[in-house]
Amino acid sequence: MTTPDDAGGVREKKRRETRQRIVEAGLGLFKANGYEATTLDAIAAAAGISRRTFFHYFKSKDEILISMQAGLGEQLSAAIGREPAEKCPLTALRDAMLGLVTPYAPAELLVIDKLMRSSEIVQARKQASYIRDEALVLSALREHWPGEPEPQMRLLASFAIATVRLSLDSFSREEGRRSLATLVEESFEALEQLTQRR
Repeated sequence: MTTPDDAGGVREKKRRETRQRIVEAGLGLFKANGYEATTLDAIAAAAGISRRTFFHYFKSKDEILISMQAGLGEQLSAAIGREPAEKCPLTALRDAMLGLVTPYAPAELLVIDKLMRSSEIVQARKQASYIRDEALVLSALREHWPGEPEPQMRLLASFAIATVRLSLDSFSREEGRRSLATLVEESFEALEQLTQRR
């Protein structure tokens, strides 16, 4: 016998699977045809859904690309929360960020980044999402190190998101020659060098 909780779990699983199918279909078509040339109808057909069903999951094709970056703030906040509170906040932030970016396959990341850069609308929305991500990271830092001075926590949150932005810019400019993790590590090394100068 299926309980209401079981039915809700099955429904939610099916919803996640459909959403993932739409994302995969969209990315496949974006790669094959280009972002601008890909239509909502083509994405819906490739995902095996109706156009109307598409709009239950995404408001536009822009959101498919934006969803690739969605969750950055949440993921980084969770990674910060897993770091030992005894660690220096800057070291913990570096370790959390490296743990987060290391698994990304450079070739796939480069394709997604190029697709995101191909649309001004997507670029604008991507940049706007960094503000939200910074607020989430700041909240995680405050919670994990409640005794640390507020200006330091705000600076760390800003630095974290700036590091993501600059690392992705370098990664794209270099055509993925160096890994995102290497570029993130270089940002932290640059900060250490700057703070050691007096």
